Amino acid sequence: MSALLTVDQLRVRFGTRRRGTEVLHGVGFEIAESETLGLVGESGSGKTTIGRAVLGLVKASGGSIRFDGQDITSAGRRQRRALAKDIQVVFQDPYSSLNPAMAIGDILSEPLLLQGVTRRDARARVRTLLDQVGLPADTADRRPQEFSGGQRQRIAIARALAPEPRLIVCDEPVSALDLTTQARVLDLLREIQQRTKVAYLFISHDLAVVRHISDRACVLYRGDVVETGQVGQVISHPEHPYTQRLILASPVADPDRQAERRRQRRELLGSRPGGASA
Repeated sequence: MSALLTVDQLRVRFGTRRRGTEVLHGVGFEIAESETLGLVGESGSGKTTIGRAVLGLVKASGGSIRFDGQDITSAGRRQRRALAKDIQVVFQDPYSSLNPAMAIGDILSEPLLLQGVTRRDARARVRTLLDQVGLPADTADRRPQEFSGGQRQRIAIARALAPEPRLIVCDEPVSALDLTTQARVLDLLREIQQRTKVAYLFISHDLAVVRHISDRACVLYRGDVVETGQVGQVISHPEHPYTQRLILASPVADPDRQAERRRQRRELLGSRPGGASA
């Protein structure tokens, strides 16, 4: 299967060459058509920076990003506008990612109108999008503040789907939601993928979430990829000490199992193998 997105030896540095800090140290991975790659790691691991680099929101200091064979590492404004049809994003916070002054129908129509779609066709597309994310048709006439967090995230997903993209960067899209709503949004994303064949770059600190939605997982630690592979293999049989500690840090409902996980994690932290500390 050919790669839709290829990230090769990506480096990102913030600040000046002399006084700055490199936050990505040659990261690489691929995503195929209709595949979900989960980027997982703790805060500060660099996973969000990777997503922003793919979107052109931060500048790469080295390496390359290729989309469908085209180098987009240093894409200019015009090229990025053209790429917006194929690459979209769903941000973490459903409360701040939608303009409270606009009706939902206008929010969803905006990217379509910018692409030259007529208002009549845009309205028809909005009705289809709302149906796809399980919201009633009258949603188009209402404003974001009238909806719950889960409903707002569904609207954000509908906005990302509007131009029929081939890749969506999902940056912690369920972390601000309660567990029940998280499960519903994740199931929605999977249903949409089965129907549209869109690929996801799914960014999360939560291994359970990554396991639920991803085909493959890529584990990041302080700007480096330390482990990658099929998600079941990475989570069930982690090879790198950092991945092992990350898994052991995830809570479980059984008190005895939780106590054993804490003991195992203390042992790993004490040995600090591979030079990686938590």
